Amino acid sequence: MSQAANTTFDIKSASIDLLALILKTDDLDALSTALEQRFGKAGKAGAPEAFVVDIEALPSPSTLDLGRLLALLQDHGIKAVGLRHPDAAVASLAAAQNLMHIVESPRSAQATQPATEPPAETPRAPVETTAAPVVQTVVSTAPTMVIDRPVRAGQQIYAKGANLVVLAMVSAGAEIIADGDIHVYAPLRGRALAGARGNTAARIYVRSMEAELVSIAGVYRTLEQALPDSIKGKPTQIFLENERLVMTTLGE
Repeated sequence: MSQAANTTFDIKSASIDLLALILKTDDLDALSTALEQRFGKAGKAGAPEAFVVDIEALPSPSTLDLGRLLALLQDHGIKAVGLRHPDAAVASLAAAQNLMHIVESPRSAQATQPATEPPAETPRAPVETTAAPVVQTVVSTAPTMVIDRPVRAGQQIYAKGANLVVLAMVSAGAEIIADGDIHVYAPLRGRALAGARGNTAARIYVRSMEAELVSIAGVYRTLEQALPDSIKGKPTQIFLENERLVMTTLGE
């Protein structure tokens, strides 16, 4: 590399986890209705969220009206940045729309795992809320990353292979990710994604629940609607139960 190049840019590794939208149908009218029910009215304000669109479950990806799909997603605040499908033929579909083609599929990887192991990715499900705490003894052997400063809007922190403890506020527009559990001993106003590599036993614990989005092992929920009084601003834990995202208050 020339000396001139060294003074104008650097190339470093970056670890960025994206949410995946797993399409189960190529009926875009039905999809539009489902998106509106999940995310609200089309054309809402705010920057679009980056997603990978997983089309492996579709019977014939080549017949998908990809241009219409991308416009539909954009209208609901979803910016597709790539297509995920193990077939290399999908690369041309992705290239035609200036998207990345991602071959790796968590479902394909599961086929090589023993049948007794839980799947690495579970379908998204509605959130349930309850005021009753769940009593469970959990022993964690994962290392822990500790952040003792506020996490500002636009920042992303990833605890790879570890639990994450944040001792200060996580601002709106910030994102914290961990392969293990997440503990926030301050208000959580941004996004928190625990069990990022498929750990369905991971949990999120927050001192004051005000999050934009929470996720456990790929099962996520945006929290644009007002939180119930039993949860909002209170100490809360988030976990998976029967493949559903559950939030309960702590200390009651």
